[in-house]
Amino acid sequence: MTEDSCKYVIIGGGPAGASAVQGIREVDGSGPITLFGAEKHLPYNRSPLSKNLWLGKKNVEDIFIHPQRFYDEYGVTLNLGTRITGLWPDQRLILDEHGNRHTFETLLLATGGLPQKLSAQGGDLEALCYFRYLDDYLRMRAVAVAGTSVLVVGGGYIGSEIAAVLNTNDVSVTMIFPESYICRQVFPEDLARAVQAMYEEYGVVVIPDDIPASITQRADKLITLTRKGNYIESDCAIVGAGITPDTTLAREAGLNVGDGILVDEYLETSAPGIYAAGDNAYFPYQALDRHMRVEHWDNALHQGRLAGRNMAGAREQYTHIPCFFSEMFEFCYEAVGDVNARLETVSDWQKEFDTGTIYYVDNGKVRGALMCNVWEKVEEARELIRRGDPVPERMLIA
Repeated sequence: MTEDSCKYVIIGGGPAGASAVQGIREVDGSGPITLFGAEKHLPYNRSPLSKNLWLGKKNVEDIFIHPQRFYDEYGVTLNLGTRITGLWPDQRLILDEHGNRHTFETLLLATGGLPQKLSAQGGDLEALCYFRYLDDYLRMRAVAVAGTSVLVVGGGYIGSEIAAVLNTNDVSVTMIFPESYICRQVFPEDLARAVQAMYEEYGVVVIPDDIPASITQRADKLITLTRKGNYIESDCAIVGAGITPDTTLAREAGLNVGDGILVDEYLETSAPGIYAAGDNAYFPYQALDRHMRVEHWDNALHQGRLAGRNMAGAREQYTHIPCFFSEMFEFCYEAVGDVNARLETVSDWQKEFDTGTIYYVDNGKVRGALMCNVWEKVEEARELIRRGDPVPERMLIA
């Protein structure tokens, strides 16, 4: 067991952690930085794992946020493949899985989220892939090849992307999800059903309103029996059923935790000098005047950078309105703000269910926008949300 001390410590090797390095160095050019990551890889962007890597638009080496020389030049000590198991805020102390003690002046919790596991019997089989990490992609890329069959569990952001790219790679795909239609949390029903019909036209077998009840391994096949009695045989199964924020360290350390680690407008937790950013941060979304947790790369990058700056003393508020994007066969979109299908929606289609913008409205105010096969409109949508004034429906339709 050893003990060391570092001015800035970052726990988390994802986009938020990597961006925090940049933020710190923008304010403090020399203070020692140590980054701990549970994965063995350099910090990378997750979005290509379910998109461009499968489509051949990117190689694995393209997804790393920074090369090794970035961390060398910025004087960062990397401890990759190392989990932190304990945090004591009052002592400014963390403990790693090897029993080593590390003290700090300021700390960032960028621990991200953990994949949600199936409650079905057999949900812990090694043959199931809970798709989240680069190693998951590398494993599935070797297994889900042309001519094989894959069961995709989940009809949201990850499940829909994985199903599309596998189908594009001549894999036989069956999707199953508990919602009534694909991407139910984001898409209004008419768009969701049109997109779901497109999946079926491409040959994807779609099973809504159902979940796996049991999964068993028979020789080289997975046999899935569903709650409604469907029988599904596949070569492998990929689960993209969402994540839960990784708040274990924060909760056990006594920090305020709800749907994520509660932070203020400076991304500081209830413990002074300890910050949180990325998928695990429950933050005041200033443009929407509410607390939220956002699980997308743009939020992680911007929050991480600002948290890093504030760790170094900048004391700046987080006001960014994050965006995200997705590709589902030829249907692509960019989204910004609160794209919650429970809100009232106003659709401005140039080509129905293909090209246009959907506005998400609450009490006449635009809270989010989904740009379907429409590009370079994110900043315009951000300004509409930021303005916060009621907008007549007729003004949203061209």
